[in-house]
Amino acid sequence: MIWHSDGGGPWGTGPRGGGGSGGSGGGGGPWGSGRGSGGGGPRGPQPPNFEELLRRSQDRFRRVFPGGFNTGTGIAVVLIAIVVLWLASGFYRVLPDEEGIVLRFGAYNRTAQPGLNYHLPTPIESVQTPSVTRVNRTEIGYRSGETRAGSRELPEEALMLTGDENIVDINFTVFWVIKDAKSYLFNIRNPEGTVKSAAESAMREIVGETPIAQALAEGRGKIETDTQHLLQRILDSYGAGIVITQLQLAKVDPPSPVIDAFRDVQRALADRERLRNEAEAYRNDIIPRARGDAVRVRQESEAYRAEIIARSQGDADRFTAVYRAFKVTQDVTLQRLYLETMEEILKNSNKIIIDKAVQGQSGVLPFLPLPNLLGQTAPSGSAPAGGGNSSAPSSSAVPPSGGVAQPSIGRRQ
Repeated sequence: MIWHSDGGGPWGTGPRGGGGSGGSGGGGGPWGSGRGSGGGGPRGPQPPNFEELLRRSQDRFRRVFPGGFNTGTGIAVVLIAIVVLWLASGFYRVLPDEEGIVLRFGAYNRTAQPGLNYHLPTPIESVQTPSVTRVNRTEIGYRSGETRAGSRELPEEALMLTGDENIVDINFTVFWVIKDAKSYLFNIRNPEGTVKSAAESAMREIVGETPIAQALAEGRGKIETDTQHLLQRILDSYGAGIVITQLQLAKVDPPSPVIDAFRDVQRALADRERLRNEAEAYRNDIIPRARGDAVRVRQESEAYRAEIIARSQGDADRFTAVYRAFKVTQDVTLQRLYLETMEEILKNSNKIIIDKAVQGQSGVLPFLPLPNLLGQTAPSGSAPAGGGNSSAPSSSAVPPSGGVAQPSIGRRQ
């Protein structure tokens, strides 16, 4: 189709001669700028002249393509431009944390590395670039950030049956990354939903083998580890291309209606454990101490026995030696034994020793304390009629000339 600016119709300029109702000099169209044959007075606002704009566009196009659209050159240029733009649409960029999966007619073709890459334009090839380093988060039993309180509970996901047929309310989070982008895109249809369903199934299986007492207390770490391993095995069996990096329990509680009673039980169990630990500590302290005391007493007894035996043996040996000496020299031995015995007896007594050989020469006479023997203890000095109790007399010696009496001897031999 050839466009001519001088053709008739709504886009033409009309015949060169006059022919409109507006006369021979002006544009006679409905948006013409000239007056009609009977026009007079001022003109109002005029609409844009679309015919003039179209005419100018056609003139510019003729200058670029002198032959018009009906020539092969113009069509070729347009087709080349379209082909170039279509081919250029195949350039794409893969970010450092992404992996490019190129599809040819919807089937996997190759994997592109980070950077600027090229694939055949659509619809021949297409590319998907999932992030392989981003840590994805899947929540089970609750949804965080959906309410003003911070999270929304989902009882249909959170309530689980324990191994001893009790119900426990569990909220946990699964953190995972893409290990194999090809498997991630082609082996599972809904990765997020698959991870959520598999995690819930794995948690129910592990909790179903665990008593509620362990699930609420010391068994939480074991539940996390066992569930993570089981979930990883399930996803590997699907060929999901996903690695579970962490499984974290956010809440493990009894159901809300009985949570207070369970907490009382837990406090009682904690007190029992504390008392048991204290008893164990006391036992570990007192038993070694008692064993040490027993060993010490036994050793002291052994030492005392050895001492007594040695002393007795020594006394026996000494007595045997004395007896042998006594048989040889009886008089000397008797005299020595007498002296040793008297030395042992008199060593703690006050005593005055007077030699019998010089007793008469020194003028020392024996003195017998009769008032003490008669029991005269009254100040008047009167003696009782009968003989009183007599104490052991202590002998004194008084000189006949009335000298001072000598000190008493506690014991007379």
